[in-house]
Amino acid sequence: MPRTTSTAAAVAALLAAAALGLAPHQAQAAAMDAATTNASDTSSPYPDASPDSSSSELRFHDIPGSGGITLKGNVFTPAGARGDRTYPLIVLPTSWGLPQIEYIAQARQLADSGYVVVGYTSRGFWLSGGQIEVAGPPDVADVSAVIDWALAHTPADAGRIGVGGVSYGAGISLLASAHDPRIKAVVALSGWADIVESIYSGRTQHLQAAALLGGAGYLTGRPGPELQGILGDFLGSRLDREPQMIEWGKARSAAYQVDRINTNHPAVLMGNAWGDTIFPPNQYADFFEKLTGPKRLEFRPGDHATAEATGLFGLPNDTWTNAHRWFDRYLKGERNGVDTEAPVQSKSRGDSGYEGYADWKSVGSGGSEKLALSDSEHIRANVDSGADGGIVFLSSVLDQLAQAPPVASIPLLPRAFAAVWQSERHDTDRRVRGTVRLHTTVTPTAGDGTFVAYLYDVGPLGIGKLVTNAPYSFHGKTPGKAFGVDLDLFSTAYDVPAGHRLAVVVDTVDPLYIEHNPAGAQLTFSSPRTDPSYVSVPLREQ
Repeated sequence: MPRTTSTAAAVAALLAAAALGLAPHQAQAAAMDAATTNASDTSSPYPDASPDSSSSELRFHDIPGSGGITLKGNVFTPAGARGDRTYPLIVLPTSWGLPQIEYIAQARQLADSGYVVVGYTSRGFWLSGGQIEVAGPPDVADVSAVIDWALAHTPADAGRIGVGGVSYGAGISLLASAHDPRIKAVVALSGWADIVESIYSGRTQHLQAAALLGGAGYLTGRPGPELQGILGDFLGSRLDREPQMIEWGKARSAAYQVDRINTNHPAVLMGNAWGDTIFPPNQYADFFEKLTGPKRLEFRPGDHATAEATGLFGLPNDTWTNAHRWFDRYLKGERNGVDTEAPVQSKSRGDSGYEGYADWKSVGSGGSEKLALSDSEHIRANVDSGADGGIVFLSSVLDQLAQAPPVASIPLLPRAFAAVWQSERHDTDRRVRGTVRLHTTVTPTAGDGTFVAYLYDVGPLGIGKLVTNAPYSFHGKTPGKAFGVDLDLFSTAYDVPAGHRLAVVVDTVDPLYIEHNPAGAQLTFSSPRTDPSYVSVPLREQ
């Protein structure tokens, strides 16, 4: 019991320090003091082992990272660990902006069940050395360096190594599995496989997501010159630097190293939220389909890292329960059934149950419903119509906890600034599952522009609840000349009640994104007879 108390105290100390605005070194020091209340020296052959303890204990270490820097880490070793026995190893790089105590509740549980667990603050953040590399090669090399250190200083088994993490730790873990064949299992929660598609989908900067990450990086770490330049170019809409920014992102995306991951053949579990405003779900699903080894994909309601959040405080959490099962199956060899369950597990927004699918292509296996966009619509740019994707984090969390997504009064949307198409009322429920696709023809009055497409669930009073959305930007088009657009909206699982309509809305301004419409620009959305416009809505079998 006192050890559980010290774990909770460490997390509480971190949050309190952050709330009081302490500097990173002050906040982490306060948290470490709370977490080490029960720690004591030992003469065990492995400094982290405590033969006389009934449960694992937390030890802090300076761990050599790649390139000669020092990483601040902590180690949990199973109780009673002996020098003549080895245990499976799990390495946990921290999330963006969080220090090494992020995982101590989960690490303790894993250690109590027989793992050596090493967590560390990712380079460039808090007290770890170096600069923020955004999952660049030094970050990937750090994972291997931490594994090397753990094999030399703890009773870790070189043949049973796993890595995992939330958000930034997830992205680093996936990349590490492409470069270190010793990694046998990966748990990547709320991460990215393609950072370009995550924050630059539809060739549109995700403003709030990028600003939030950049601000947190400056607050809790040390962005290097490369990151500062990339962030400045990205938020400054430097199109002349677009190829360099995209190549920078690809080098930090596991989606472009999937062949190496498949060669190493780790077992990969990925989890994400339908409403993740930092790393939307589409890119995870696309990457999942390309993996050839043991794999599992889980989608739940919520926003970035909200599905895992309670587990970080040691509370019951099905995301972390499945993560433990995954490690137990592929690092311990336990026959716990996680590998015999459907590889894709989906929980719809507002529903408490899971749906299992054989693969991502089977999601939406009930076919699709096409909503014809037959009427031509002409809108003016640069004015927010009132149809928005919400606020980063806040909106999807409200949807997760209270089934309260962003709403708009569809009849009251100003038609000068919003194009609107609606279906007839549905006699039965519509279980939207997967990726909604928009196909349309656009005629701009300027060569550059942006629009955002939304799908709404519209009730009897005309109030639309947001189902999904996505932005689209274009550059270098000929004014007055039509061109075709195919746009995937962010994947989702949403049940539309009987008696409701589906509505498609398109406007040109959304606070989530940077828009590229010149002053006075206008857009026309048409449906040529030879190429009709439509929205395709994937449905689950009834």
